[in-house]
Amino acid sequence: MSLSPNPEAVKAYLLDLQDRIVQALETLDGSPFRRDAWDRPEGGSGITRVIEEGHVFERGGCNFSHVKGAKLPPSASAHRPDLGGQPWEAMGVSLVLHPRNPYAPTVHMNVRFFATSAADGTPVWWFGGGMDLTPYYGVQEDARHFHQTCFDALAPFGDDLHPRFKQWCDEYFYLKHRREARGVGGIFFDDVNAGGFEHCFAMTRSVGDAFLKAYLPVLERRKDQPYGERERDFQAYRRGRYVEFNLVFDRGTLFGLQSGAGRTESMMMSMPPVAKWRYDWQPEAGTPEAALYTDFLPPRDWLTT
Repeated sequence: MSLSPNPEAVKAYLLDLQDRIVQALETLDGSPFRRDAWDRPEGGSGITRVIEEGHVFERGGCNFSHVKGAKLPPSASAHRPDLGGQPWEAMGVSLVLHPRNPYAPTVHMNVRFFATSAADGTPVWWFGGGMDLTPYYGVQEDARHFHQTCFDALAPFGDDLHPRFKQWCDEYFYLKHRREARGVGGIFFDDVNAGGFEHCFAMTRSVGDAFLKAYLPVLERRKDQPYGERERDFQAYRRGRYVEFNLVFDRGTLFGLQSGAGRTESMMMSMPPVAKWRYDWQPEAGTPEAALYTDFLPPRDWLTT
């Protein structure tokens, strides 16, 4: 069992993961992703892959970044104040996809690796990641498939992981000021290093590799479903919640903004192209829009109910 991290192995995997995901999405959409490679003067680089006004995706991105810094910022060291001011590096693949069809859910996935050192030079590292589904019109079959795939990805690494990471996701992707979930959840984990580097890296790879299995079947079922102005209007309203979460609570966005490590164009690719806000709006009881709030947003065990 290796206790020392191997950042180069992680980087090679992440670049390959980005390529595989983009190739699959381009095949499904029929349109190419724009490729934008960039360098960071302070240290590091990245590759942003973005699609806008595609046949299926109204907007989406699948980004790789590998950034470095001389001093760990407060947003990353709050839970480990002893690491504050230490040199660090962070790398990951992060994606958000906003299909045009309101019946096709938005999805987010991220796998990442962070490394620094203690004051005495001891390596300190951890993995994070997960994926979550944000439907506008909920379908039980879709939610169950997504959660089952997440369960299967974690099963080889311990029976306790899926319940923990599922609950973590429910708690993390929760808009406290709205008192509602962003979507139907999935899995989320951070600061994971128990069991050694190879074990944690294998688990993270399993999660990253499960993304296409979790999302593409759902997208295939919903991308051509007929819809009208009502559905598009509700989609834009719920997309507003997505914007609120990403700008107020998302740890990756806050880290990028506070550290100066984030590239603004790459971070903002997660935003939907169209969103709306209304004052104190409530869906009419008994409508499909109301069902999202009553039947899908409240956390539940999608594997057994």
